[in-house]
Amino acid sequence: MFFSDLRNDQIRQMIDVEQVFSGYRVARGQLDARFAGSMSWKTVAGRTYLYRKLRGANRSLGPKSPETERIYESFQSGRTRQRDLVRGLADRLDEMSPVNRALGIGRIPMVGARLLRQLDGSGLLGRAIHVVGTHALYAYERMAGVRIDSGLVATGDVDLLLDARRKLKIAAPGLSNEGLLGLLRKADNSFTLMGRRSFRAVNRDGFMVDLIKPLSRNPFADVGHSCLGGDDDLHAVEIDGLSWLVNSPKDRVVVIDDRGYPLEMSVPDPRAFALHKAWLATREDREPAKRQRDEAQAKLVAGMVAERLPNRRFDADDLSALPVRIRRAAASLLPEMTNTEKVGSDALDPKW
Repeated sequence: MFFSDLRNDQIRQMIDVEQVFSGYRVARGQLDARFAGSMSWKTVAGRTYLYRKLRGANRSLGPKSPETERIYESFQSGRTRQRDLVRGLADRLDEMSPVNRALGIGRIPMVGARLLRQLDGSGLLGRAIHVVGTHALYAYERMAGVRIDSGLVATGDVDLLLDARRKLKIAAPGLSNEGLLGLLRKADNSFTLMGRRSFRAVNRDGFMVDLIKPLSRNPFADVGHSCLGGDDDLHAVEIDGLSWLVNSPKDRVVVIDDRGYPLEMSVPDPRAFALHKAWLATREDREPAKRQRDEAQAKLVAGMVAERLPNRRFDADDLSALPVRIRRAAASLLPEMTNTEKVGSDALDPKW
C-alpha cells in the first residue's frame, strides 16, 4: 500500500485544528449574517431616527425610543462580542499553523488552497462545484487517517467538477460576471485563460485549473450551464463518465494547506472515485502513463476504503447511480480479498 499511518501527535493536532476551525467558521458566519453593515442615529426634520445600513442601502428602524435604543445597544454590544470571538479564534489558527507545518500535516498546495477558499466563500463549493482528480486524494487521506506517498499526490493542477444541474445564480447569487476566472484571480492575479472559451486557466508558475462536467445526454438542455460568468470565463468541457461522480454521495472534509491553515474541500465519495479511476484505466483512448496512474490511484483509494472505512461498502445502495458493471470492478481493485469480503461480507471464516 502507498500510504502510512499518521502518528498520534499528528492525529491529535488535526482534531484540535478541526475543532478550532469549526468554531471559527460558525462564529464568522454569525458575524457576517447578524452583524453585517452598520447601525447609526440620523436626525431628519428635527427628529432622530435609527438607521441600518446594509449593502449600501439605508433603512429606517423608527424614531428614537426606548425600543430602538435597545436595538442599537444590542447590535453594538453583540457585534463587539462576536468580533472579539472571531478575532480570538483567528489568532488561535495563526498560532497552530507553524505547529501544523512542523508536524507535516499541511498538504494542500497554497494556490489550490486559496482557490478553494474563494469557492467556499462564494457558496459554490459543495453546491455547484466539487474537487475531483488527484487533489481529491488529500481529502481521502484525511478521511482514512493516513498519509499518501507524495508520488501519487504530487500535481500541478486541480480539476473542478461542475454540477450543471444547479442553477448557478441561485448557488452563488453574488458571483460577478467574471465568474470562476474572477475567483481564480482573487487567489492569484496571474491566472489567464488558455484560449477563448477555454476550460483551462494557468498561472505564472504553471499551475492549471480545469473546469469539467459530465457529457450531456441532451446538448440543448445545458445551454448557459457551462460557465459561471460571461463569455470570457472558463467554459466547462464535457467528459464521459463524470455523471457517476456528479450523482455519487459527496463528502466535505477539513484539510490543511502547506502553510498550516485549514480549509474545507468537497469531494465525491472515495468509492466512486476509485471505481471511476479504475474505469479510466481501461480506456484505450487514454495515454498509457495516465492509465497507469489511474490504476494506481484506484487501487490506493479502494484499499484505503477497505482497510480504514469498512462501513462504506462497494455494493451499498448509495452507489446505485454507478452502473453495475462499474461497481463490479471493486473485485479487481482488492485482489488479496475474496469477493464476499470485498463487498461486505457473508463469509463464515475469519480473515486468517
